Amino acid sequence: MQAMDTAQLIALAGALGWASGVRLYLVVLLTGLAGLMGWITLPAGLHLLAHPVVLGASGFMVFVEFFADKIPGLDSLWDVVHTMIRIPAGAALAAGVFGADSGLMALLAALAGGTLAATSHAAKATARAAINTSPEPFSNVGASLVEDSMVPLGLWLAIAHPLVFVTVLLLVLVVSVWLIRLCWRFLAQLFARVARIFSGKPDTGPPPAFTLKSPFSKNDRHV
Repeated sequence: MQAMDTAQLIALAGALGWASGVRLYLVVLLTGLAGLMGWITLPAGLHLLAHPVVLGASGFMVFVEFFADKIPGLDSLWDVVHTMIRIPAGAALAAGVFGADSGLMALLAALAGGTLAATSHAAKATARAAINTSPEPFSNVGASLVEDSMVPLGLWLAIAHPLVFVTVLLLVLVVSVWLIRLCWRFLAQLFARVARIFSGKPDTGPPPAFTLKSPFSKNDRHV
């Protein structure tokens, strides 16, 4: 297979950064397998991913993460532990697309990859924490399966249709930022209610979405 062009390299760097914040070990495994099987020509900075030891270790971690990510509560703990792993790994993988010979491009890719990994990780972690407040486990498993499928789809799209991937990635980033704000606000209200209950204060319940004011309210001033 021919070496990737500039558009594919840029899209791949973005895909590796973004996907690392969701499923780091799956990213390493799929990228290494693609290079080993000759499906793509890996950049020099990513050749290590095709090493049998790396493939074996990442394959084992994919197996562990597949089940850990579908158990309510354990998935959030897994996300907390991997906060310090996914983000720098996303930056390193994105930088590896351009290698040490392209110092400026590698630096820019590292910054972009780390930012994308942080954004996708935050969206995943907050959304899953919000989902875990539901007593039924099916929404948790469903969300996890969606994440499992998004990673290989994103990596394939970055190579096959890089311009389409960049467009989709921008839309995903917008949705991710909105999701982070929405879920964080919900979790903050939930934690405040729990703290109020344990402190012995009365729980007034969650604030209503809409407040209707009576036209005959005593606070109304009539002329």
